[in-house]
Amino acid sequence: MIIVLKHDCTPEQIEAFSKNLTSRYDVKVNTWFGTQSTVLGLIGDTSAIDIDSIAAQSFVESVKRVQEPYKKANRKFHPDDTVVTLPGGQKIGDGSLALIAGPCSVESESQICGIARRVKAAGAKFLRGGAFKPRTSPYSFQGMRAEGLQLLSEAKKETGLPIVTEIMRVSHLELFDDVDIIQVGARNMQNFELLKELGKIDKPILLKRGLSSTIEELLMSAEYIMAGGNERVILCERGIRTYETYTRNTLDISAVPILKKLSHLPVVVDPSHASGISWLVEPLALAAVAAGADGLIIEVHNDPPHALSDGAQSLTPDQFDHVADRVFRAAECFGKTR
Repeated sequence: MIIVLKHDCTPEQIEAFSKNLTSRYDVKVNTWFGTQSTVLGLIGDTSAIDIDSIAAQSFVESVKRVQEPYKKANRKFHPDDTVVTLPGGQKIGDGSLALIAGPCSVESESQICGIARRVKAAGAKFLRGGAFKPRTSPYSFQGMRAEGLQLLSEAKKETGLPIVTEIMRVSHLELFDDVDIIQVGARNMQNFELLKELGKIDKPILLKRGLSSTIEELLMSAEYIMAGGNERVILCERGIRTYETYTRNTLDISAVPILKKLSHLPVVVDPSHASGISWLVEPLALAAVAAGADGLIIEVHNDPPHALSDGAQSLTPDQFDHVADRVFRAAECFGKTR
């Protein structure tokens, strides 16, 4: 249930009204203070609440029930866009185009530091790199694991770029102290025990859409994290599985405006995994910008033909320079800044 209060409602009235609701009904009250009004979002069993009696309060503007199962991730509960801000001042969702770039897998110190320098020079504000790699085949390269995280930290020290990397299990959390944004991969989007634990920490979470997941399922996974208290969630459209076999996945470009309409959370797009083909990264990235994405996550490798994972979809640093320039210029056309 959403209760919109009038702009002249006092803090004392809000506090007293909220306490009355929680004492009388089995609900939690989330308060959102906007520029024009204050919104109370009621989460729990609201079936016993009489809408007419609530609407009759002198300080209430309107009341409506919310049918969607996701609440905290719902734009109706939080009309303004959420901006995820890192300690270093980097932001996602503030009207700029956040560029996240780096290799699929960390392979060596020289590799990750060299790529970090190049993507930063091209305008990337975040460094991605896989240390723990969930692979379809048990015989494929599984990542450098803890050592890979240490090498990411070295690249961070050298360039100042915040780290974005994937977690696979709860027991690895203690290794992620120096990670700035924890990524939940497509295969773990519905690992609910992991999501619950990530809801207890104070780090942004980049949540990738599952291989065959619906938009509502993605938002419900975000709800798991937010219900635990961590509301700094970034949604990622990375392509879904369809009958098409030419590309690795099919980029659901419509998911971007749909998610922006349904939720207040930032939305980024991964054109690398969506296509699996390096030459498709640029047009898909441009399409994502046009659709309203808050950021892009792009794989870059210094030697794609010899990459230990996903070389076919990785750009060289020179190619990334070109793509970054194109997407930034496109972003300006749609009112976004660097």
